[in-house]
This record gives sequence, structure tokens and C-alpha cells, in this order.
Amino acid sequence: MFSETMSDDIREVLISEEQIKEIVDRLGKQITKDYAGKNLVLVSVLKGSVVFMADIMRAIDLPLSIDFMVVSSYGSGTTSHGSVKIVKDLDLDLSGLDLLIVEDILDTGRTLSSLLEILKMRNPNSIRICTFLDKPERRLADITADYVGAVVPDEFVVGYGLDYNQHFRNLPYVGVLKASVYEDNV
Repeated sequence: MFSETMSDDIREVLISEEQIKEIVDRLGKQITKDYAGKNLVLVSVLKGSVVFMADIMRAIDLPLSIDFMVVSSYGSGTTSHGSVKIVKDLDLDLSGLDLLIVEDILDTGRTLSSLLEILKMRNPNSIRICTFLDKPERRLADITADYVGAVVPDEFVVGYGLDYNQHFRNLPYVGVLKASVYEDNV
């Protein structure tokens, strides 16, 4: 069960608001440099990446387009098997565009790996991945991000778009959730 305030459910702050700003600024400058003269489109896979997407698009000093997808990975039980069902597809035709997928966290990589295969068939000029957080210890698919904000340990992290049971997305920092919040529901 949740505490009265969100911060009471956080064991520790992993990435502060100030560190988030520094990460976004660093990534924005690098993406601006790398995509100069290209036809950039940012694609956010909702819901978790929406906060990062809003910040990173403002940190990129180039003309760009944005679009959104909603996907669900399904299988038996609560574990993703990486099979992707598109719930909300892109509105843009990707032919000739330079696609940058904006993710909140790259964890097992299964869903993103399947999504990449789908998007490659739509003939973009290029596809790269920008993830706010990378959790390589849990990687099951052979996938790496081109732009990484921060590498995090194998902890249950929430905030800055990341959730537990649709809560905690609005925390302005990334924190480690207390195990007592989710252990009864595992």
C-alpha cells in the first residue's frame, strides 16, 4: 500500500532534479550535433517516456517532428516475452526520416528489439535509440542504446515518468522504491 506522500515510499534518490537537467542538456547537445542537416523525428513510446520526451525535444536545437506510439508486450502472466502489439501506431510515414526512439528505460530490451524490427520495415533513413536510463544487468535482447542518460543498478526505480502501478511518474527525480511498497503485490 502507498504512504500518504510519494516521497515516503522512496528508499533513496538515485538521480536528482539537477542531475536530470545535466543529463538532458548533455544528450540534447550531442543529438543536435549528430542530426544536423537530417530529417529528425522523435518517437516516444508511451507512457513512461513522455516526461523525458518533453525535456529532450526542447534541448535539441534543430527542426524536428515528434510522434507517439503505445505498445504492449504480451505473453503469459506478468512477464514480457517481447512480442509486441501496437495499441496506438505512429501518424507519420517514416520513409526518408531519421528516427530517434526516445525511451524512459532500457531494461530487458525484448519489447524494444521487436519494435525496432517493425519500424525498420517502414523504410526510415536511420533508427537510433535514446534512453534516459539503461539497466544493462537485466538485458535479455541483443540491443544497446545510441544515447544513454545514466546507467542504473538493478533496482526498482520510479519517478521522472517511470511508474509502479501507474503511480510515481510525477516525481521530479528518480528514486528507488521501497520494497515494502511492491513486495505484497509480487
